Amino acid sequence: MIHPEHPTHLSRRHFLQSCGAAVGLGTAPSILGAVPGMASRIHVGVIGLGARGSYLLQAFLNHPEVQVRAVCDVDRHHYRANPWGQGPALGREPARKMVESFYAQRAARERYQGCLVFEDYRALCQREDIDAVVVATPDHWHYHQVMAALAHGKDVYCEKPVTHTFMEGKILYREVKRRKAIFQTGSQQRSTANFHRAVLLLRNGHVGRLKRVEVGLPKGYTEPGTSAEISPVPSNLNYDLWSGPAPLLPYMRARHHRFWRGHRAYGGGNIMDWIGHHNDIAHWGAGMDASGPEEVEAIGWTQSSTDVYDTPVDYEIRCVYPGGVDWVIASQLPMGTRWIGEEGWVAVDRGKLTASDERWTRLDYDPGPVVIPASTDHIDNFIQGIKSRRTCVASAETAHRSITPGHLGFASHALGRRLRFDARTERVLDDSQAHALLDKTYRKPWKR
Repeated sequence: MIHPEHPTHLSRRHFLQSCGAAVGLGTAPSILGAVPGMASRIHVGVIGLGARGSYLLQAFLNHPEVQVRAVCDVDRHHYRANPWGQGPALGREPARKMVESFYAQRAARERYQGCLVFEDYRALCQREDIDAVVVATPDHWHYHQVMAALAHGKDVYCEKPVTHTFMEGKILYREVKRRKAIFQTGSQQRSTANFHRAVLLLRNGHVGRLKRVEVGLPKGYTEPGTSAEISPVPSNLNYDLWSGPAPLLPYMRARHHRFWRGHRAYGGGNIMDWIGHHNDIAHWGAGMDASGPEEVEAIGWTQSSTDVYDTPVDYEIRCVYPGGVDWVIASQLPMGTRWIGEEGWVAVDRGKLTASDERWTRLDYDPGPVVIPASTDHIDNFIQGIKSRRTCVASAETAHRSITPGHLGFASHALGRRLRFDARTERVLDDSQAHALLDKTYRKPWKR
């Protein structure tokens, strides 16, 4: 067995067992090393094949410069929160079939013959024939899987929020820099036209001196999403490995596929699910990609009526940013991002851009001379980053910085007080209790 406290170590015995399991699923590892017509492609492995991971798998398959070589999931076959057999089939076995079916259509030209399949991400990360790893697992796994991939020289595409805890994010982005790895966070709004245009308007000074920023996120979980009955672990699932560094809670469907975010063991509710989207754009527009708040206070948090979840339903995080900018992140605000300045305002959400001056939103309006990197395809931006070794539009540090107010908000709520934060040193000032809450211990024998 691989010892979890050493995630970069893989015994020869376990490695061969993993390869044997792949062969048992119709995969022969040796055939993937020399596939005609694919040698120049970026070779990708995907970890986590739930709904989001399966979507990303299909997107990477469709990219002409990518070859998907491996998939990995602790669940062999499932249907998310749906009754068995209803809805899309997910998990590592349907993912394998997706990959092999896709390449079978090109078999005559490319002679593709199989897909590696793993239950344990560490076996995938150690493969020398994989260039990049996609991480689409629950939040509590992001840090461990990204760090294992980096340790083996991989570039990484990781879903947001980039990490489950503040301290994980601080370590992770610095490790990305140290290794000069290419990293893309799944904050895909940075590759969407209306968000890019909104940021251009801000960066070109259209609203004047910034006074206030409003970030609207969804309310949290009010009741169990599906059955909250404690039940036996399905035979297709390695629940111990799914839990990994998190506490081994009794298995129930209401805290598993799709709804795991409602419990702090695995995620941060809708705060952490969405803050990496809309606050990420707020940071981008305000030029805060390498900075953060000076003060943070959690206000008016309400808990779910069910004890299945422990993340807030309603919430407000009041911040003060450099320059005295009032910054509010709340479930009571309209979804999206709104910047308010002395000379006007700009607001943006998915598919919608509005402003105090309607002319600013027109496609033929020139926002000004200041330009920012543009991306129209988030995955292609990652692939081109791998080829050029240029930083992607949603780097590890920007992802970490944009979710920092969420981490601080949870600490402020737990302690019932306002926190002062130094974004340069990334420390809570004069509050050792609060700073300690930004880290966490893991279930033994897992450790950082």
